[in-house]
Amino acid sequence: MANKTRVAVMFGGNSVEHEVSIISGLQAFHALDTEKYEPTPVYITKDNCFYTGEKIGDIQSFKDIPKTLAESTRILLVPSDEGVVDMVRYPFKRFGDNVVGSFDVVLPVVHGTNVEDGTLMGMLEMLKVPYASCDVTSSALGMDKSYMKSALQTAGIPVLPAKEVTGQSYAEDSKAVLDLIEKDIGYPVIVKPVNLGSSVGISRAKDREELVQSMDLAVSFASRVLIERAVPNLREINCSVLGDMYEAKASACEEPLNATDILSYQDKYMSGGKGSKGGKSGGMSDLKRRCPADIPEEMTKEVKRLAVETFKALGCLGVARIDFLNDKESGELWVNEINTIPGSLSFYLWEEEGVSFANLLDEMIRLAFKRNREREALTFSYETNLLAGAVDGLSMGKK
Repeated sequence: MANKTRVAVMFGGNSVEHEVSIISGLQAFHALDTEKYEPTPVYITKDNCFYTGEKIGDIQSFKDIPKTLAESTRILLVPSDEGVVDMVRYPFKRFGDNVVGSFDVVLPVVHGTNVEDGTLMGMLEMLKVPYASCDVTSSALGMDKSYMKSALQTAGIPVLPAKEVTGQSYAEDSKAVLDLIEKDIGYPVIVKPVNLGSSVGISRAKDREELVQSMDLAVSFASRVLIERAVPNLREINCSVLGDMYEAKASACEEPLNATDILSYQDKYMSGGKGSKGGKSGGMSDLKRRCPADIPEEMTKEVKRLAVETFKALGCLGVARIDFLNDKESGELWVNEINTIPGSLSFYLWEEEGVSFANLLDEMIRLAFKRNREREALTFSYETNLLAGAVDGLSMGKK
């Protein structure tokens, strides 16, 4: 039998969505086809240390993280001469082999700032290892709601107008900022940090008192915040996309069912669903939803078209989820945000299309190797004699 592809499934990280990432990552780890792959769980702690081991692959172990880490192996990631990445024990043992394993490709299942925003992808780029997610640029664009809006506006994709405010300007003259929001936008408004996911820090305000509370909350999570006019008669529609910037396809559409006009972190990850008891959770797959969404066929087609256009406009790869806002009475539709690594990797939306979770991961890994082959054909260095000349010049000027 041919050697299996070694896959490092990475999750965790220094993010407010750390726990969600653990759930999503272990869902993917256990869904990989072990006839094809040799999966290794790699957990990133909140202080950016990497661990692996049998306990890391067990969701029950994360009820007591300090105990789990004590029974696992801390590692450093080192590119090897064989074109793979070695996991090296840290601290090193004085005698014996310190390499505890190797991998050929990474499946990043991380959410939020300091990981999903391109930070982890930059490290993987330097390791020269294929990885099954958006690259540094598209990850950063997808995480920053303000820059994402600008990119989508340039591409002609409908987004809600918004006002960006810095935490510093709000701290220096909060009254002037509040007056400007009321004048330019009016109530009700949605206030959100520019670079967080899972609805963390997002709230709705219908008057100045609530606006102050919303602004105080948002600036506690990010140095920049966005303020948008709340959509009347709101309906949310989500659609996942799989592929790369050259070829991509859309999943079934879903309509999250919630009591308020913002899906909170609790709505998404801590309420309802058979997985929410006993310390377990099914992540986004547990959220109450109508799938396929109960919307007209023409709207379904338009949502799918815009989802694919959004994915391509931002240069994405792998699987993403694009969330839409719809005014049920006027029919207007706007892209709200993109989740470049969505909760549960949106596998439940692909199952509606007849694509199993295992097959979804197959395609993501294939795309990772495809991009890596394309990049290997590019030139990233240029040989010159500049350094030799510079060294000689420095030597001549030395006293």
